[in-house]
Amino acid sequence: MDPQVARQRLSGCYVTVPTPFRDGDLEVDVAALARHVRYLVDQGVVTGSGILLAGGAAGDFSTLTFEERIAVTRAVIEAAAGRVPVAMGAQTSSSRELVAIAKAAERIGAEYIQVSPPFYFHHTEDDFVEFVESVADVDVGIIVYNTFWTSLGLSGGAVERLAELKNVVGLKWSTPDSGFMEFEQVLSRFAQRFAFIDNQLRFVTSHILGARAIEVHVSNFWPRWALELWRLLEAGQYAQAQRELVRVAMPFMMLWQEMEQYTSGDGYLDKLCMELVGLGSSRCRPPTRDVRDRYRDRAARLLEGYGLLGIGADGGPARPPALEPAIEFSER
Repeated sequence: MDPQVARQRLSGCYVTVPTPFRDGDLEVDVAALARHVRYLVDQGVVTGSGILLAGGAAGDFSTLTFEERIAVTRAVIEAAAGRVPVAMGAQTSSSRELVAIAKAAERIGAEYIQVSPPFYFHHTEDDFVEFVESVADVDVGIIVYNTFWTSLGLSGGAVERLAELKNVVGLKWSTPDSGFMEFEQVLSRFAQRFAFIDNQLRFVTSHILGARAIEVHVSNFWPRWALELWRLLEAGQYAQAQRELVRVAMPFMMLWQEMEQYTSGDGYLDKLCMELVGLGSSRCRPPTRDVRDRYRDRAARLLEGYGLLGIGADGGPARPPALEPAIEFSER
């Protein structure tokens, strides 16, 4: 693994691929997962414009067995067929399991693993640095994800120590919004060392400061919009990019925030929107509750506001034209 090449390949839309389950027994639907990956790639999520994360939070990692995590990642890698880099979710509270995940990722051909501070106990930064060091010799790029809302929040000092580990190539970055610009402090200081993935929807600011990628859940059901947003950022058309974030991402996040009063988890709104636009989808595994009946109408109104849903001959939603392969964005 060449760290410089690994950093360069972390570019574009970082898509957290949902894991579909079969209705009834809620077993992983590998065929549906492969179809969705091929759809994303066919829509343009390819090397240079995107990265796929298999078995992350939106991929229900917390409800998957170790064997399922490997099977999900393998299915994503095989369906991607080398056209887009793949990261394997490696969140765990066990150093032994982290080593096993990293070795599995290397074996099946994942380019990266995504690692967060261990959850449940409030570990120290020294704990976490040693946690990451346990996989420093595995030939796979490490993306450190600052999940401060479930575990330790990383300081600039911890990031400086992680910078000494050559295979830590990416930071998926967000911080508490305290008003002291912690997000910008770390990004501006370490943008030359790490490929930053903005996980805080501050895409304009982070891109100006050198971030290499953005995480936006809309990618799963409207990848062309996400790719156009990335193109606007790369072209320096920041005012238009910010307006698009307010027009599309903000209503999505507002509905997600409301849904969190009903259940917790990740990826359930992505999946519901995927269903409504005609893509294969499913519920999330328990303990996340099934949101489909309760929020289907609200999600449909959201998509109608984007212009994605029309009314078909049967009175139901029509397949959105934005999903047709022939769609092209205007050049500016």
